[in-house]
Amino acid sequence: MSETATPLEVLERRREVLLARDMDAFADLFAADGVIEMPFGGPGLPARLEGREEIRAFSAKVDLSALEISDLRVRDVHRTTDPEVVIVELTTVGRVAATGEPLEVPCIQVFRIRDGRILLFRDYVGAGSVPGLDLD
Repeated sequence: MSETATPLEVLERRREVLLARDMDAFADLFAADGVIEMPFGGPGLPARLEGREEIRAFSAKVDLSALEISDLRVRDVHRTTDPEVVIVELTTVGRVAATGEPLEVPCIQVFRIRDGRILLFRDYVGAGSVPGLDLD
């Protein structure tokens, strides 16, 4: 991502790479000292990942094969008085591969993006709301 990319351009690129399941490209969107926080992550999920390489390592080990994600449907994007901070309401849409069960998982995500890189990604989604995801 270019250092001149706007926060919304970074978020669109994030959507593209996640739908393509390109977890290396996902990790590359973060600053070297970027952070992911998952306050409601639950069992098997770390509450915090620090640094691009820790994010890359965790992203590589998460088994997404149990889920077939077809869309990250953005419901709303909220800009704040801080131009680096964006709040996104979205629903992950797809199905559980083993059962064909439809999947719709709503969440709220808070981002701090500076110079085309994600500094902070705080994900408010509970791991229990993602059926079939194996994190162990």
